[in-house]
Amino acid sequence: MHTIHVTRAVVVPDLLRLERYKKNPELGPTLLFFSGGSALTRLSSRLKEYSHNTIHMVTPFDSGGSSAVLRKAFDMPSIGDLRSRMMALADMSITGHPNIYRLFTYRFSREEENGALLERLRRICSGKERLIRAVPNPMRRLIRIQLGYFLERMPSSFDLRGASIGNLILAGGYLNNHKHLDPIIFLFSKLVNVHGTVRAIVNDDLHLGVTLEDGSQILGQHRMTGKECPPLASPVKQLFLSADLDQREPAEATLRKKNGKLIRRAELICYPPGSFYSSLIANLLPNGVSRAIATNHCPKVYVPNLGHDPEQIGMTMDDAIRTLLHYLQQGSGPQYDRGDFINFVLIDSNPDTYPDRVSALLLDELGIQLIETKLVRKRNAEQYDPALLASALLSLT
Repeated sequence: MHTIHVTRAVVVPDLLRLERYKKNPELGPTLLFFSGGSALTRLSSRLKEYSHNTIHMVTPFDSGGSSAVLRKAFDMPSIGDLRSRMMALADMSITGHPNIYRLFTYRFSREEENGALLERLRRICSGKERLIRAVPNPMRRLIRIQLGYFLERMPSSFDLRGASIGNLILAGGYLNNHKHLDPIIFLFSKLVNVHGTVRAIVNDDLHLGVTLEDGSQILGQHRMTGKECPPLASPVKQLFLSADLDQREPAEATLRKKNGKLIRRAELICYPPGSFYSSLIANLLPNGVSRAIATNHCPKVYVPNLGHDPEQIGMTMDDAIRTLLHYLQQGSGPQYDRGDFINFVLIDSNPDTYPDRVSALLLDELGIQLIETKLVRKRNAEQYDPALLASALLSLT
């Protein structure tokens, strides 16, 4: 048996291909993204118009915001980004479940007393509160069961201010399923009819850490992004996993077989914009990820950040590509070369969009093809236009 690789000419955007996908999104292509955070929220919402088969591998190592409260209370992976991505992919049409969507996206006030919020949560759990009464059975019963497990295990000191109901439901389901995320993610996805597949890259309760060029170490994703803590003062030298948030405890994680199968069957793999280390590179750290990517011969596309990323201090676009390749090649084995990991760099056609440009010399050295097309509508934009980026990526499938 011989393996034959067929190539084709690509038009970006391919309007005929896009029209065909839009008519039958249930049969749309399987684009896979390694990401986290909110950078892909708008793109995900746009993609579901063309495909209900996108795959989203999300990092569970977030250590800030309301996820941090849950992680500390239950020694669990972060679930906030998983919930956010599922909400972006949820069916918002009349055939969807808008009442469940409203419940899952509802956040408790940060101003109310914790006691009042606890009483309200109990009313939701008992089915007496307006938000839960609007949800028909049997979905209402399923949601109440998960919240019941959360309430049963919730520490008396737990701070509900600013908590997302969706996160509490996910946490309850995680505890209910012997600390496994997949069963509750599956149920959550079905309840809001998620048009795609959302998975945590691993289920492990681990944290991110970085060693900086100046020799210092920082533990915790929330201390790296420049949002909750001051931005990094020195470039990142190494990203690693730690079993502890307060002191470095080297740890490893391994890609699960079912996630490996999803990566290997994708029709396009995208390394998308977002926090470079804590959202993108973090997903590549578990053992087995690089090998799964390399064994899939689909197109692999890197889309650099537009705006300033505090995690990329002192980094040029050339540096970003080299760093991405460095982590992709770690643990993949000598039988794979650079062409098995990145084939294209997709950028906006306006040369003034980025602070610097990728060099033709580097692309030639690495055998990477540059694709330049309109991806930004406004000057000085910090995000890609979701419609234009979706069109470009879909045209490559």
